[in-house]
Amino acid sequence: MIENIRALGHGGFIIQDNPIIYINPWKVAQVTFLADVILVGHDHYDHFSSSDIDQLRSRQTMIIGNERVAQQYDGVTVLRELQYIKADRATIRGVPAYSPDDIRHPKEEGGLGFIISLNLYDIYYTGDTQWIPEMDNIRPDILILPIDADGTFSPETAAEAVIKMRPRWVIPCNWGVSGEGATLREAETFKRLVGDNAEVRLLSK
Repeated sequence: MIENIRALGHGGFIIQDNPIIYINPWKVAQVTFLADVILVGHDHYDHFSSSDIDQLRSRQTMIIGNERVAQQYDGVTVLRELQYIKADRATIRGVPAYSPDDIRHPKEEGGLGFIISLNLYDIYYTGDTQWIPEMDNIRPDILILPIDADGTFSPETAAEAVIKMRPRWVIPCNWGVSGEGATLREAETFKRLVGDNAEVRLLSK
C-alpha cells in the first residue's frame, strides 16, 4: 500500500488505488489521473485550492471536506468529526485537526484529518495539527503528518507522535517546497529522531 502513495508537494498526496484519492491538492503541475475522491481538510490556501480541484474532478468525483470548505465550493460532502463515509472500497473517517498551543489552527475552525481504510490498511493523514487527545487511541499502518512547526508538529514533536502511534510507515509532509514548510535538513532530522520506531519515507514532489 505504501508504494501507492505519491507526494504532490507540501501537504498534497495522491493514493493511486481503487478509488484514486487526492488529499489537499495544491499546485498540481500535471494531471495523470482524475480523482474518484478529493479530501480537503480545511480552507487555508495551501490545502484548499479550488483551481486544483477543478482540474482534478470529473462529474463522478466525490469531494469531501469540512463545513468551511463546503461554504466556499459547490458539491462538497461535509464530513464531520468521527463520521464515516464510504467511497467505493475505501472508508474515510474524519478526525479533528487543530493546534491547542497555537492560534493558526484553532479547534473552532473545524479542521479535519482523515483515516482512510483501504486494502486492509489504515492510512492516517493528520492534517495541520499538533498532538491532541483524539490521537491517543489511533494506531495506523501508515502515518502522514506535518513537520513544519507552522502551528503543527515540529520534527521533534512529530517524532514523539510516531513513537506514540506506532505506525509501520511514516511520511512527513509540509516540507521541501521552496518558501513553504520545513527544509530537507529538517525532514532528515525527523527521520533520524524516528530511528527504528517506523520506516520513514521522505517523498518529494
